[in-house]
Amino acid sequence: MYLKNLSLINFKNYDEAELSFVEGANAFTGNNGAGKTNLLDAIHYLSLCKSYFNPIDSQQIKQGRDLFMLQGTFEKNGSDELISCGIKKNQKKQFKRNKKEYQRLADHIGLFPLVMISPNDISLILEGSEERRKFIDTVISLTDAIYLDELMIYNKNLQNRNALLKQIAETGKYDSTLLEIFDEQLIRAGTKIFEKRKAFMETFAEVFNQHYRYLTDEAETVNLIYESQILSEDFRELLKKSVERDRVLQRTTQGIHKDELVFEIYGMPLKKFGSQGQQKSFLIALKLAMYSFVYQEKKFKPLLLLDDIFDKLDDLRITKLMKMVSEDDFGQIFITDTNAERVKHIFKEIGVALKLFQIDKSVVSHE
Repeated sequence: MYLKNLSLINFKNYDEAELSFVEGANAFTGNNGAGKTNLLDAIHYLSLCKSYFNPIDSQQIKQGRDLFMLQGTFEKNGSDELISCGIKKNQKKQFKRNKKEYQRLADHIGLFPLVMISPNDISLILEGSEERRKFIDTVISLTDAIYLDELMIYNKNLQNRNALLKQIAETGKYDSTLLEIFDEQLIRAGTKIFEKRKAFMETFAEVFNQHYRYLTDEAETVNLIYESQILSEDFRELLKKSVERDRVLQRTTQGIHKDELVFEIYGMPLKKFGSQGQQKSFLIALKLAMYSFVYQEKKFKPLLLLDDIFDKLDDLRITKLMKMVSEDDFGQIFITDTNAERVKHIFKEIGVALKLFQIDKSVVSHE
């Protein structure tokens, strides 16, 4: 699978642009603020139905305009697939595959998978557990459509249970029968999600460690640990025990929505004890493990998007990374950098075909 072309109208800082790509490496170069990362985000949008950076669709529309449109052609298994997206202000997002609109955006997820590595990934380390759960859910959802459905069911049931707890607190009327119904629905979906997360992490943690050891020449010892309340206790028992506390707090305090992914270096929290370079290496290894997992499950290579990847990496880790992505395990690559000569030199060194695009004030040209 690879992306053959991309067209944008009124997307972020672009009036319009049309680009065609090579199967190897494609680089967007230019000054900061020129719009390089926005092109990566357009590709991400076509793949995953949303921006990588901003969940609010209407905010992707260029200022002063009423709509944006994206279109791209993927080649997959020898056939062309035309994917298009359009959003008008105050209207529902339209997403089409070969001119046929999806009834559910979830049906698109996983068809044209990609992995993006960006400075924004630091939120996985610095922010709360929700970010890390979202990471696990994204990886599994790219390879398992049923998982995404179960996740939506669980979240809907969680909202219902929380709404009931709030209603009980406000009215003083305790409806134990309805609470038990919501508990059963939560347990049914939550147990399936937990089992899939657990099985996923057993495979994923080892793949992650392999990538980290390679990237750093085994310079540090790191750990990736999955924590869940359900690992040590039955979900039904947890809900029973916490019901009084849940009534006081008016929210569900136990369940897979509290799962955590712990990042450690030398047995200590990466957030506090990892240098910027170590944190970046950790995140890159995490994303490369995501790539390897998706490739293994889907049996074809996802796209790899590298945004400003050379910042805060020393020469050894840059060399290791680029050697890795030049091997047969990786397919089409998109990369941004401010230094065109550096990108040309690196890809010449590793022997990968490169198409270079220059971005200047939202105008795209290529060599």
